[in-house]
This record gives sequence, structure tokens and C-alpha cells, in this order.
Amino acid sequence: MLTAEQKALATKLMLEYLDAKNPDGTTPLQVQTERDELRIQLINAELRPLVEQFLAGKVALADFKSQIDSLNKRNEYWGFKGIKGQMFFNMVVNVAESEEECATELKAAIAAPDSEEMAKSRLKTFISYVKRLGEEFVDNGGSRYGCPKIGSAPFFLSYFWQIQAPTIWPVYYTNSVNTMVDLNLWRPKEDVGENYLSFKHIHEELAELFTRESGKPFGLYEVEHVFWYKGGNPYGGSKPLSNGSTNGNGNHVAPQQEPLDKLPESYVPPIIAILPRLAANDQTLISAATNSVTTIERAFEKNINAAFTILGYQVKLLGQGKGRVPDGLAMDTHENDYAIIWDAKARKDGYSMGTDDRTIREYILRQSRELKRRRSLRNIYYAIISSSFKEDFDDAIRSMKMETDVNEVCLIEADALVAMVDLKLRDPQQIDLGPLGLQRLFCTSGILTQEMVRDTFV
Repeated sequence: MLTAEQKALATKLMLEYLDAKNPDGTTPLQVQTERDELRIQLINAELRPLVEQFLAGKVALADFKSQIDSLNKRNEYWGFKGIKGQMFFNMVVNVAESEEECATELKAAIAAPDSEEMAKSRLKTFISYVKRLGEEFVDNGGSRYGCPKIGSAPFFLSYFWQIQAPTIWPVYYTNSVNTMVDLNLWRPKEDVGENYLSFKHIHEELAELFTRESGKPFGLYEVEHVFWYKGGNPYGGSKPLSNGSTNGNGNHVAPQQEPLDKLPESYVPPIIAILPRLAANDQTLISAATNSVTTIERAFEKNINAAFTILGYQVKLLGQGKGRVPDGLAMDTHENDYAIIWDAKARKDGYSMGTDDRTIREYILRQSRELKRRRSLRNIYYAIISSSFKEDFDDAIRSMKMETDVNEVCLIEADALVAMVDLKLRDPQQIDLGPLGLQRLFCTSGILTQEMVRDTFV
């Protein structure tokens, strides 16, 4: 049961969600209502029949996995194509030595439970199976990065349960868990089954509360949307730390601390939270940069380097006053053997690749060849971090991939990098540097947004 204070805080967030406006004049409520209608249509027309056919033995495991993948790629309503959904599904099937046993275990696990105790039991049994698969895979010489992670199981199973009973079983989204923790509505414990039932009960309690307080019908989907509204901005109202000032005698004066109406929620440290403002070349930061004996551009480079450090990479700053070289390197040479060559571009109106792509190609070519010569790397990625990007990058990306040794060219919006740090600090065991973790984000050329990061890790 939620306390009166928790109910008041949740109700305030719900009312903010109902009153919010999108830049195009629509409301989040309108957009999500339309998506929910499409969700239900897809469930009734394709997803539920497919699950029922698999459970009845009328669809083979390989075909079921493939069709689920196809449906979710064409209809992105659940975030299932991320690492806790389809990627987890793929890995479970790939490491299982017996396809027949795997199909049997999956059927027993994804069938919608008849009771909460059954849900708890199925989670526990399935996690034990996944753990055994991983241990056998490693014992047979496989890499630990190739093992399915048991932390993905609650999302994976609850996705299928909700397809079969949308009004009973909420999907165990990472974002919803994080938001509930940030709002002090809930604190997960060690028992995964108990956690899911607590998660379910809070959704049910909030659905009743929100319906009563708003006069609008709220179900599991609508509560989920309130959490997404809150969780979409990991750095919230964070402000850069003041560097203080001097008094009339030239003595340093400690910065005045603004009173807090509540304690901070964000996991993101200030040096990372300020990245979007630095990326946009926010002119209100000039004085703060001057007081710190730096510039916005230099601070942006240093803070990006800090972000890659927090994420767990071996880092090296290259570009500060050193001529035609990239700004930095982020490397994982212990397990996955890849490197990210990165550049920081602080631009108010977004970065256009056509401005200096020839120079970029030249130093990427030199740097990538040097990396290949000195280190045994399987992949090299090039990343530009900026506030946003103008739609003129396809030709430049294509030529860079043809003329240099980089595998992909990633255009990273600054708030996407903030989201990576936020997720890493919240769940360091789940968000690693490997192909099921951060490396997955760099394996496709083009723009990487905060939404894409969060969708990947649901």
C-alpha cells in the first residue's frame, strides 16, 4: 500500500502528464491513446493468435521466434526489439543444446499465469533454466558475453503474459522500475518473483487512484504512460554547479545553495547532466566556463571523456590543441576488442557533416590505421557527439565507411550519451560494453537519440 505522501506525488505526476503538450500541439495522452489502440489491434489480429499457436505446438520454436521478431520490428509498441526482448530470446535459443527442451521450457514460462503465485513460480523456474543454460555454455568454452542475462527474464515473460491478458499483467519495463524508484514509490528486493508482484500491485493501486483523481479511466497501459512521461528525461531540471564568485576584496565566495523542495532523483552526475547544454553551445555558460579557465568547447570534450570513463571504457583525450586529430578515443580492448574514435561538435542549431567531412576522413584514416597497427581490434567506430544533426549525412557516412577502416559512423545526440550513463549507473551488471550492451548502440550508422538508447534497454 502506498502512503498518503506517495499517492500525492504520483497524482501530481499524473496531472502533469495529462496537462503536457508536445511541440506539434498534440498531447502525450492523445499520442499514447492512438498507440494503445494500435497495440490492441495487433494483439487481437496477430500476436495473441501466434502465441496460442506456439503454445499448442502448431508453430515451431524457430518460426515463432522469427515471427515475433518481424512483428515487433514492424510495430514498435513494446520495445521488445531491445536487449531484454528479442536479443534475449535469440540468445536463449542459440545457447540451448536441446531445441526440444528449450521449446518446452519457453511454453511453460510464457503461458499467462492463472494466479500471482503461479507467476512467481514461473519466473523462478525460468530464471533457473536460463542460468543453467549460461553455465553450460561457459563450461563448453563459450564467452560470458554470449550468455542470456537472467535480469532480462521479468521483461521477457511479462511481455508475453500481457499479450494474453492485457488488463492483468503489466510489462516489467526498466524505465517504469527506475521511475518508481526515483519517486520513492518502491524499492526492489532480491526475490525477482516478489518484485514483479509488487510492481503489479503498485500499477493496480495507481490505476484506481488516477481514475479517481482525474475522472478519466486509467488501466495498466495508462499508468505505464505516466511513468514513461517522467522517465524520458534522466537529467530533469538539473543545473550546472556554480563555480562561485569573488567579493569586493577579491576573495573567493562560496556559491549559494538553492533550497531544495525535494531530494535529487537523478543518477547522473552534474558533469554529465550538463552535456546537452554544452552541446547546444549554451551562451549562458560562457561566464561559468571562463571562471573555470576553459571554454564551452573544451568543457564539452572533457565531459564527454568523463562520460565514456563512467561507462567503463579505456579513454584518451586527443584533440585539445593538437591540430587535425579526433577529440578522443574510447576503447574496450579486454573482452570485445573495439574502439570508438569520437569528435565533439558544440552547435546551437545542430551539426552539418558537410562542413569538414574531408578533414574528418583524413584523420580517421590515420587514426584507424594506427589503432589497427598497434592493437588487435575487431571493430572501429567513429562517433560525433552534438546537440542534433542536420539531414545531410548519408553521403558523408557512406564515403567515410568506404574510404576508412571504420565499421560504422554514429551521430550521437548529447542527451543520448546522458541516457547511457544514467542506465549504466542504475544497472551496471546489465549494461556492459559487449554486443548485448553498449556496443550494440554503435553497430548502426546514423543518428542515435535518447529514445533509441532507452528503447534498446527498455
